[in-house]
Amino acid sequence: MLVGAGNARRGLAHVALLAGVLTGCAGAEEDGTRASASTSAKATATADGSAAGAEVAERGGTIGASGSACELPVTFDIAKEWKAEAVDAGAASDKASSDGTDDLGSEVADALLHQGPVTAACEVDAKPAGHIGFLRVWTGKPGDDDARTVLEAFVAAEGSTSKAKYQDFKAGGLKGVEVQYLYTSELLDETKPERALAVTTARGPVVVHLGGLDTGEHRAMLPAYELAKRTLRTA
Repeated sequence: MLVGAGNARRGLAHVALLAGVLTGCAGAEEDGTRASASTSAKATATADGSAAGAEVAERGGTIGASGSACELPVTFDIAKEWKAEAVDAGAASDKASSDGTDDLGSEVADALLHQGPVTAACEVDAKPAGHIGFLRVWTGKPGDDDARTVLEAFVAAEGSTSKAKYQDFKAGGLKGVEVQYLYTSELLDETKPERALAVTTARGPVVVHLGGLDTGEHRAMLPAYELAKRTLRTA
């Protein structure tokens, strides 16, 4: 692969994201209002690696188990009013290819659906709760890589990242690694925070990622991310 091709694909991915290629446009409500990130409570325990006083969103349901909106190697709670939808990577890639006039459709689909060693499996949309962003779940094939290795590869594949800070955490019998970092969008000409965690299971690695349109949206959605992290279990 040519040097810089990965970053070029990632740029295409963010263009496609703004256009709503996967599951819909991440547009704001017409009246421009923003709901709170669901009722949240202050957390006091820090044994799982969470920052003291981190807020946790009100539970709206659980995904991951057989029969849920997204069937995954893990289960976790999603915030109230957030909507989960499974991503069929194969079907999405085929559709993008058929819609494109050349290889651009496949290029965009590949950039959107695959990041490092993992593939998009589920999107939890914050728009019904009044926010612009997603909690995305990525899964990979079983292998020998530990959670830190998987997460580092995931961040590296995004491109244009900096100031990554990794730390271990535990939840529901799982040991994982979490990262906070900055992503610089050439398209939007801005830098914003992102967060992700990774665990390994017998069915392969799982990455849960929280982005957001901008810094304000990212911070508003952190309680939903904390809820997912603290309720993470093996499916």
